[in-house]
Amino acid sequence: MKVFPTFLGLKWIAGVLLLTHLVSRWIFPENNLLIDLILFNLIGLFAAIIALSAPAHTDRVSAISFGIAAFIWSMGSFFSTWNSFFELQLPNSFSDFCYAIFYPLVFLSVSRSFTQKPSISALELLDTIIIAVGFTSVLTAFFLKPAMLTFSGNSWQVFLSILYPVGDIVLVAMVAVYFLLNPFSFQSLLLTTGLLSFASSDLFFIWASINDKYEFGSITDDGWILGLLLLATSLTYSSPKSKFSEKISSVSATIALIASSTLLGIAAIKPGYFPSFILIPGFITIALAFIRMSFALQEANTAVSERVLARTDELTGLSNRRNFLLHLSQLKSGFIFLLDLDGFKKINDELGHAAGDELLRQVAMRFSRVIPSGAQLARLGGDEFGVIAQIDQGQANELAQALGATLSYPISLPAGAAKVNVSVGFAPIDQAGDSTDLLRHADLAMYAAKRNGVGSQMWISNIENLG
Repeated sequence: MKVFPTFLGLKWIAGVLLLTHLVSRWIFPENNLLIDLILFNLIGLFAAIIALSAPAHTDRVSAISFGIAAFIWSMGSFFSTWNSFFELQLPNSFSDFCYAIFYPLVFLSVSRSFTQKPSISALELLDTIIIAVGFTSVLTAFFLKPAMLTFSGNSWQVFLSILYPVGDIVLVAMVAVYFLLNPFSFQSLLLTTGLLSFASSDLFFIWASINDKYEFGSITDDGWILGLLLLATSLTYSSPKSKFSEKISSVSATIALIASSTLLGIAAIKPGYFPSFILIPGFITIALAFIRMSFALQEANTAVSERVLARTDELTGLSNRRNFLLHLSQLKSGFIFLLDLDGFKKINDELGHAAGDELLRQVAMRFSRVIPSGAQLARLGGDEFGVIAQIDQGQANELAQALGATLSYPISLPAGAAKVNVSVGFAPIDQAGDSTDLLRHADLAMYAAKRNGVGSQMWISNIENLG
């Protein structure tokens, strides 16, 4: 695994700052403005810078979302720590808001880390946002009602009290999912250790606060910044190919959508059961799902168009050579026909390429009128066409004559009438022959027909001696 030198300085500085904070906390146990307000949150900012500066092999959505998450968390920590040192108190809503949006951003970042791709499609991005917003809001909402019977405060304060442990539990669950979906690597070790460090410190803080045992500036607080640094550092390492797939992503997004719809359905049946603010993420999830649906339909239509173009001749709308050979390789009986126009080059040179293209389109239409049902007509390139049909020898002779007869009268072009003929060579398809041999047999028969001026010729073993 390769560490990019650009990040060595940042990581070393962040590591030294963390070690300095731990030593300083041990030497100066009393609360200290420089240690608790400045140094502590500076480490979180370094984690944000490391993530935002991650190398090109990193999923950019993962790096950017975690960088923003680390920055926002550091700001929330700064706001709440400020109030412990200064009489000028900042509103608690500042830090609450920062902590509340931290979790969805981390969920987005970690879920994107499953892929470790430098870029993602719009569908993948929407899936991860739906998962992050949907699961976080729904889990918190369903814990909110029973929690309001236990905790004091308004619904928003109770919501935040529930959001943090729910978010931490989801982080721990993501550790298990990550290990299931990814081979072990140094990158996965850093990521999972970082998640566990952060979640463990947060759960301990919640437990200690509830039981009046938490001490501001305790050594356990460093688990938060250690977790942020490990998560940010994991983004600078390459990871093995992940087992994470678009199918898992879309299924998870579907579950999140169903959960959000259930939440809104309960709110509609029982007005006032949930606070109104808790329903906003549900509406956002459903709106994103509709946007995702439009993208999915657009991608599906594009994929269908690309598949059609990949097997279709753009000029005539017939099958192209690749599609023709594919179907030929699947046949074990019938006949293959190769058709080459006589006199096309002269018309193309004298009347121009536009007239030549129009002639080819009209020739294709004439040929298509006489081929039997189930047969395939293709333009193989230039003025050469091909037909494969599961017919017997008598029908093959009749089809060869019919194809020649379609050009017995002139073709009307904008520049005037034009007359071309066609030489047809055909050969039987048998189980022993491969596509290359079948094409060669039909090609030899076609040139024999052209050389002898007979219109059509079936391949025989001594055909090269004919004429």
